[in-house]
Amino acid sequence: MLIIPAIDIKDGCVVRFVQGRLDKKIYSRDPVKTARHWAKQGAKLIHVVDLDGAFSGKPKNLDMVRQIVKAVDVPVQFGGGIRNLRMIETLLDYGIWRIILGTKAAQDRGFLKKAFKKFKDKIIVSIDTKADRILTKGWESSCRNTDILKFAHSLKGIGFKQVIYTDVLKDGTLKGPNIKGIKNLLKETALSVIASGGISSLSDIRRLKLLEKKGLVGVIIGKALYEGRFTLTEALKLP
Repeated sequence: MLIIPAIDIKDGCVVRFVQGRLDKKIYSRDPVKTARHWAKQGAKLIHVVDLDGAFSGKPKNLDMVRQIVKAVDVPVQFGGGIRNLRMIETLLDYGIWRIILGTKAAQDRGFLKKAFKKFKDKIIVSIDTKADRILTKGWESSCRNTDILKFAHSLKGIGFKQVIYTDVLKDGTLKGPNIKGIKNLLKETALSVIASGGISSLSDIRRLKLLEKKGLVGVIIGKALYEGRFTLTEALKLP
């Protein structure tokens, strides 16, 4: 199971969300340096989100992302405000390993089909949930009539084999992941899942590792690492 450090960028700084609301605390004013730090600690994949882009509908930190890609010899997956095929192509040309789609994926199935046909596994969909709703536009809006499992099944029907699953109510709280929700998604869809939201301790990671055989392939961790609950190196050493 991959342990994936998160770098959320807003106004050029590394920040974190708490239940979908921006935490005012700034963890770093140098996202490139932060990426180097995670790479040095042994990260096999780095998760980068352009929060300015997620809110505005268009990536705003492209130069920063290019610098991150050049600075580390680690694959980078990137999302935030990606709404068209040309932008996906541009980002892949930058050297980004995989593109994360959220809002556009939830709102436009036709676009998603075209994107998958053209880019295959170079894109992944993030299912960002709050209670029984899928959130969009930087988690400020929701798709009221979109059932989470039905949406996941539709992704599988298009050809996707892996998704990111975020429980927004858990995100940034350090109160533990939504094990029940993760288990349900794995059981009902047979998709491979990268979980995100709520990780607070090495014990949480051990609990998630028990789901590897069911299809959990990774976990994205942000606040717990930035708050020093444990180091990335410690997490990577877990059996």
